[in-house]
Amino acid sequence: MTQILTEQRSRWLTVDEVCTELRIARSTWEKWRQKNAVPKVVKLPNGQLRIRSDWLDTWIDEQPPMSV
Repeated sequence: MTQILTEQRSRWLTVDEVCTELRIARSTWEKWRQKNAVPKVVKLPNGQLRIRSDWLDTWIDEQPPMSV
């Protein structure tokens, strides 16, 4: 039941929305994607990519802390 509620609340984000949230350039996203260093993505029939917001949150939580 919880999984169903979580899936209903999750939004599908565009790559631009993810880049904005992560505060990175689209070119950085593309470099990370080539290295398989991005959250799980779904490719739509038109070629656009979408990332579920809960997948992004999980991916962020799994990243090692950045040194400042």
